[in-house]
Amino acid sequence: MVGIFDSGVGGLTVAKAVLGELPSHAVVYFGDTARVPYGSKSKELVVQYSKEITEFLLSKKADVIVVGCHTASALASDELKRAYPKIPIFDVIKPGLVAAYKATKNKKIGIIGTEGTIAAEVHEKMLKQMDPSVKVFTAACPLLVSLAEEGWVSKPETKRIIKFYLRKLKAAQVDTLVLACTHYPILLKDIESFMSRRGKKITTIDPGVETAKELKLFLEKNPEYAKEKAENVFYVSDYTPRVDRIAKMIFKKPISFKKADLKTK
Repeated sequence: MVGIFDSGVGGLTVAKAVLGELPSHAVVYFGDTARVPYGSKSKELVVQYSKEITEFLLSKKADVIVVGCHTASALASDELKRAYPKIPIFDVIKPGLVAAYKATKNKKIGIIGTEGTIAAEVHEKMLKQMDPSVKVFTAACPLLVSLAEEGWVSKPETKRIIKFYLRKLKAAQVDTLVLACTHYPILLKDIESFMSRRGKKITTIDPGVETAKELKLFLEKNPEYAKEKAENVFYVSDYTPRVDRIAKMIFKKPISFKKADLKTK
């Protein structure tokens, strides 16, 4: 099975992308809704949480792990790869950046994410390794998570906050924007509407989609992984009606969740 985890339920956008690319495979998802958000937490705590969740997913027979959370990808993916050297572990950072670099025409790439993701500066470093001439512009947009979870799509308040966060990136004339948070695709239309200039639509990159494509290629070459036939299972560490609402907003249909205690697995 493919194990996918996120700090909350925004990572369901990643799960949807994976299921879209791999309809014959099963996923086991864990959303850490009891401890969300990760973006304002220390690296040590994010690493601890990520290891606990990975152990949980492995106990549920996952043999491939996708770190769907951008903050966990930035702060904990290297630690996870060292801790579990025999388990294929995918993060959502590199696939999105490779796609962004291929897409940009003026080599001006924007990155938007949580405070923790942006502060880690992983995206800038990786893009500069690809091409030192690339100019990277970043913006932490913490309020967009709450707006996405509330379903405030196309509301005046949402548009004003997007303008506040992204105005500097628009002024810099970035032509490609990486949505470095699993919640942001929910607000895609509002983000693209603001960032487009004079009829020129900005290219937005959803790292979850790019990660799903990379995972598909890996499994085609390594069919011994994720071969177990099973039903998709979705776990959360704390269940509230909001979980159902967001899931339906992403999948366009109801999703059944199980509440999981990491201590008991």
